[in-house]
Amino acid sequence: MKFKIAFIGFLISTMASAQLPKGFVYVKDIVPNIVLDMRYCTDYNFVGMPIYGYHEAVCIATKETADALLAVQKELEPKNLSLKIFDSYRPQEAVNHFIAWAKNVNDTLMKPDFYPNVDKRYLFRDGYIASKSRHSSGSTVDLTIVNTLTGENLDMGSPFDFFGEPSWVAYSNLTAKQKENRMLLQRVMQKHGFRSYSKEWWHFTLREEPFKNQYFNFPVE
Repeated sequence: MKFKIAFIGFLISTMASAQLPKGFVYVKDIVPNIVLDMRYCTDYNFVGMPIYGYHEAVCIATKETADALLAVQKELEPKNLSLKIFDSYRPQEAVNHFIAWAKNVNDTLMKPDFYPNVDKRYLFRDGYIASKSRHSSGSTVDLTIVNTLTGENLDMGSPFDFFGEPSWVAYSNLTAKQKENRMLLQRVMQKHGFRSYSKEWWHFTLREEPFKNQYFNFPVE
């Protein structure tokens, strides 16, 4: 009976994965114990509503990216740590939603939480919003590290998706522990093939990304 249930589960997983474009996988299929907090499926993000194209709180990435995340996870596990992913593959439809939101300078509902010191008019100029996103190529992830014993995120000195200098990788006005946590994240991700983005401590792209400069638009579901 247990074998039958396991086999049915395998078939369901295989069928779900088969719906993705070739080269893409559900990250949980490769890294089952990774923690997900897929913010763009919720209304707690800088826009203040679920983002277009995000239909389910699942994490999709290229197979190469998922394999690299597995290597990171294996290094963190003995320290009672885990990766926590906020976003991975992002459809172009979602990017277009960000663009439309950024152009509406009167919509500042989430400003106190995500960009209290940044003028929304300058989000494009300052590199926080773009018309094309590396996420849409499938090999970019936004993530942090969580303590698996407490369930608490490591303190990185600023929240995910905070627009402003405190989120810059080189920002120095941090406590010793915050600096240590950021260095751990940068070090372990770079060790396993990722490069960072200078204005977002949480943002990493696989160096050998298979679909570089290709922008997909299939839904997250």
